Amino acid sequence: MRHVLACLIALFSLSAPSWADTLPPAGGAPKVHVQVIADRDAVRPGATFTVAVEQDIESGWHTYWSNPGEAGQPTVVKWTLPPGWKAGPIEWPYPVRLPVGPLMDYGYEGKVWLLVDLTVPAGASAGTVSLDALVQYLVCREVCIPEDATVQAKIVIDSAASGPAAASAGDFAAARAKIPAASPWPMRYALGKDLRLFVNAPALASVARPASVQFFPAAGGAVTDAAPQTFGFAKDGLVVQLQPGAGIAKVKALSGVLVLTSADGSVQALQVHAAPGAVPAVKTADEPSLWLALLFAALGGLILNIMPCVLPVLAMKALALAGHAGADRAHARLESFSYALGAVLSFVAFGLLVMGLRAGGAAIGWGFQLQEPIVVAVLALLMVAVGLNMSGVFEIAPISAGEGLARRGGLRGAFFTGVLAVAVAAPCTAPFMATAIGYGFTQDPLVVIGIFTALGLGFALPFILLGLMPAMHKLLPKPGAWMVRLKKLLALPMYAAAAWLIWVLAQQVDRNGLIAAVVAVVALAIIAGIYGRIQMKSGWIKIVGWTGIAVFFAAGAYALSIVAAANPPAPVTVATHAGMASEPYSPARLAALRKEGRPVFIDATASWCITCLVNEEAALSRPSVHAAFKDKHIALLVADWTNRNPEITALLESHGRSGVPLYLYYAPGAAEPKILPQILTEGEVLKALN
Repeated sequence: MRHVLACLIALFSLSAPSWADTLPPAGGAPKVHVQVIADRDAVRPGATFTVAVEQDIESGWHTYWSNPGEAGQPTVVKWTLPPGWKAGPIEWPYPVRLPVGPLMDYGYEGKVWLLVDLTVPAGASAGTVSLDALVQYLVCREVCIPEDATVQAKIVIDSAASGPAAASAGDFAAARAKIPAASPWPMRYALGKDLRLFVNAPALASVARPASVQFFPAAGGAVTDAAPQTFGFAKDGLVVQLQPGAGIAKVKALSGVLVLTSADGSVQALQVHAAPGAVPAVKTADEPSLWLALLFAALGGLILNIMPCVLPVLAMKALALAGHAGADRAHARLESFSYALGAVLSFVAFGLLVMGLRAGGAAIGWGFQLQEPIVVAVLALLMVAVGLNMSGVFEIAPISAGEGLARRGGLRGAFFTGVLAVAVAAPCTAPFMATAIGYGFTQDPLVVIGIFTALGLGFALPFILLGLMPAMHKLLPKPGAWMVRLKKLLALPMYAAAAWLIWVLAQQVDRNGLIAAVVAVVALAIIAGIYGRIQMKSGWIKIVGWTGIAVFFAAGAYALSIVAAANPPAPVTVATHAGMASEPYSPARLAALRKEGRPVFIDATASWCITCLVNEEAALSRPSVHAAFKDKHIALLVADWTNRNPEITALLESHGRSGVPLYLYYAPGAAEPKILPQILTEGEVLKALN
């Protein structure tokens, strides 16, 4: 019966114009308002631009996807364009399932944009042209009505046209985000008592678990459209269970669209081109994953203490550790716990901030704050300020040798040392930590708090043990005047950290922004010098000093405003990386290289990731590694995450990571890449390549 109904609807749809003339919709008004919107007002000869065929559908009604399901008809756009112009196919956004009685339709409700690329001939004459289109569609509720609309848009041909209009950029970006993307993971299917589609993505099974999954076949017959769809998780990915359709025997590859919806409502739509193959069994028990994530978070936080990225704060930690020597048991315990509290609360706050921004649609991950130039500049100023304080240029709380060294600064000083340690260490990830954070970012806020609390406790564990085990204090040298000299010596790493942050900033802003940042640093140094001179003064000297501080503070604040508004540096194609020829990473370039059969090595890195820079120098820059890349003709793709890049964020998330570094090696013909350790050695790289 349903096939007869589908045939009747299709037959009526073919004669849509004449039927619409003789049988107008109920109420005399069309159920769909159609218009054509161009992504720009003017275009150059020879250029390609995008137009949206907008369907604003009356509430309760729907139109159809390219595969309408068990009944219906997809929208057709017939263009009337100037001579030489070319129109591409419709780019269909992912649909929704629309049950109508016993049938299942695939289509759209509300407002939908169908994108089409138009190409202007190179010899097009300047002037205004009309883009005319006849849009034919079937709109249904309990009944179906074929409608059509003749629409028109105007566009100017101008050799000086600059590009897309800013006013519509957000709408077109939102529309493109709904177009299914090429899957970063291989897929295969198996036919038995049911039809099972397997997505070979360990990240989907462990950390980035979707809350709902729907499969839309590209053509009818492969699956039973109205049958329920279920999904589960296997050891290495996601399994979607479907009911096979009558035409499944004729299918050589299962094609369609897979829509993954996460717990926070974000949607990832993927193109499916699955070949037959083995599909693993679905796992039924997944409760231990939370406890395992908590354990990984604690271990990762502990290991983070010895990662290269924490070098800038080792000076503060060493000084704080030395300050415990000779302290009484109660005071030592309180300062240790205060440091731990600062670290734990900072990790939790940072994790919830990232979670909130991701829920709002931001494509960010762990360490995102250093993708913002103003944050990098402020951290550089903070490092300079700490260094100047440790050098004795000024004192926040003057200290003297002896027992007072262990007590001055008190609990607040220990707390903010923990906060600052996390602020600098946050961009990097340690072994175990990446898996735990990736898991946390897919869970509800309570789990996020648990994961990041465990991470903070692991990070602060050395100080917690110092507070709980007073006997460890005997291993520390007695406090004395040597600590003043040590404090000045340990200021050097803080200056080095500030210099590194300014170098990072140079990768993110243009020359004006970089000069402004240097001006802000100089202003801070002068402020610190003046403040140090007037701390013990009074009278007119102090008034003049504070006036000078106010002037230089205003200059520094103005310089920071320039940094915040600075443009990014001119884009430069990556020519070499770690001494080897390289290319910027993109999913399209990766797919092209793999199609050629070339092995590919991906280095996901960032200028602000010290661990990445250490790995580059210690492993990837070695002559033996260079020789192996050359001998095997390995393509090196650099996924530079210094500045925000949604494609690189997606790459990290697809492998269960929320931050850099990440190293992937695609051997020729391999379905999945080999993931290398986060701490690289020359031998580890050579082992992976072989």
